[in-house]
Amino acid sequence: MTMLTLLTDFGTQDTYVGIMKGVILGINPGATLVDLTHQVAPQDIPQGAFLLGYAAPYFPAEAIHLAVVDPGVGSARRALAVQGPSGTFVAPDNGLLTYALDLAPVGDAPGGNGAEGSETHTPSPGSLPVREVPLPAGWRAVALENPEFWRHPVSRTFHGRDIFAPVAAHLSLGVPLEQFGPPVTSLLALEVPRPCRTADGALVGRVIAVDHFGNLLTNLTPELLPAAGAPTFEVAGRRIAGLSQTYADGGELVAVVGSTGRVEIAVRNGSARSRLGVGVGARVTVRPGGSPR
Repeated sequence: MTMLTLLTDFGTQDTYVGIMKGVILGINPGATLVDLTHQVAPQDIPQGAFLLGYAAPYFPAEAIHLAVVDPGVGSARRALAVQGPSGTFVAPDNGLLTYALDLAPVGDAPGGNGAEGSETHTPSPGSLPVREVPLPAGWRAVALENPEFWRHPVSRTFHGRDIFAPVAAHLSLGVPLEQFGPPVTSLLALEVPRPCRTADGALVGRVIAVDHFGNLLTNLTPELLPAAGAPTFEVAGRRIAGLSQTYADGGELVAVVGSTGRVEIAVRNGSARSRLGVGVGARVTVRPGGSPR
């Protein structure tokens, strides 16, 4: 029994997800289907990429991950199947595989919200720039150009049903990767903002995702934080003293290392996104304990 995961921005109000499952099960009735999420914000490639990269390592290496967040459906963007040490991914070539394949090139942060409130900017969905990068060592990829494995006729607006789902199903039956199309040696990756140091020694990170609870997930990890003293976090004009162990510790607004291994800004029993009025791209400044602003 082959395990296939599904991640989309289709939501559950319409029948799109159910139809994709119907196509898969029509080809491989024995497939095990697991919904990662279908609540990615519409066309939000960075959010979909983050969620896929976070979830995929918890599945067997034999799993097939079908991901469709595809604003460019029907355009010249490529459709890909990528196979490697940690699984097989079927997705559009638009940066959606950035975290799953650990191929994110760093780039300038897409604006943000500083402690002084001087640069508020929440990028529109999918607005992070992309760059073509080489396929990582140990991975193989093909462009899905063999119509033998498509559902016909192919809609210009629903490749999830007519290309991605049937390809994933045939992969689950053991069809070799090479039969789906010509090899590719590079793909598009999001330019994910990186933490940086300011002239006065402060560490500046960015919010790179917001979860269902409104927690602001940053690109800051524990090893980047000041080694001595409790750090102070500044975001949207608010200051947070030290790291909390849980969401329930500390004051109303807390900084905590969450399950992703990244620093999160959270509101106890509430939403940091709503309380602070910021989202992806917001700036988070970290200073050693006792440092002047």
